[in-house]
Amino acid sequence: MRQSMTGFAATEGAGQGFGWSWEIRSVNGKGLDLRLRLPDWIEGLDATVRKRVQAHVTRGSVSVGLKIAAEGGAGRLGLNTDALSDVLAALAKIEAEARVQGLSLAAPSPSEILALRGVMEEAQPVPDMAALRDALLADFDTALAAFVASRDAEGQALRGILDGQLARIGALTEQAAERAEARRPEQAERLRSQLARVTEHADSPDEARIAQELALIAVKADVTEEIDRLRAHVAAAESMLATGGAVGRKLDFLMQEFNREANTLCSKAQSAPLTEVGLELKTLIDQMREQVQNVE
Repeated sequence: MRQSMTGFAATEGAGQGFGWSWEIRSVNGKGLDLRLRLPDWIEGLDATVRKRVQAHVTRGSVSVGLKIAAEGGAGRLGLNTDALSDVLAALAKIEAEARVQGLSLAAPSPSEILALRGVMEEAQPVPDMAALRDALLADFDTALAAFVASRDAEGQALRGILDGQLARIGALTEQAAERAEARRPEQAERLRSQLARVTEHADSPDEARIAQELALIAVKADVTEEIDRLRAHVAAAESMLATGGAVGRKLDFLMQEFNREANTLCSKAQSAPLTEVGLELKTLIDQMREQVQNVE
């Protein structure tokens, strides 16, 4: 087991007249759900970021965001020639209409025209797109490495929790085996009592039928198979946790098998001490399954 599906990283950078910040975060998910919030005016950024995340992450709901803005606050002002043409055309129409009305208007000064909204505007920088994209991706790689490291660290902490829970499940399985063995005298006495009731009220008991019924009762009470399967599941889970890579799906399926055997153990217990162990197993398995939901 390598990673948890929970992680976070952020980084900031600047260059080519811009400042920016990257943020990557993830939570658990059934598969890889990758959501990108990137500016669409930087060509090729989306596809490259997606490919680099997929090279390191196989499961989880992952969000990648980039905020970018021109540096230096308000930019250099420039003349909007289209807006100026519209203003001058409007002034000409006003002067012509005034002459028709016999009015004489004072001509506006250049500074008054420049003060009109839209005539002067903040000039936007024209960046070198290739250089800007390379700088952004260099910082993204730094953020991605920190993000993967955070998932690794979460994975190590999660591994410690799962190891402890698995060891406890193994111990409870052995305790169940001991209690199943200890109930044998009680089971034998119960079988003798049931046999006595059957033969007592039967004129000519069918010995084959009685043997069949007793065998069925014994099978229904035998938990050897469930205990053997629990032991096998513990060994399989230990192997998965020791293996690198994404094992979350396999562990989640195995937890269902754990739960199935614990349920059967409880239904066959016919003994308060064995039932107690079975219920404790079910509780612990549920707790472990909740943790497994975070494994990549």
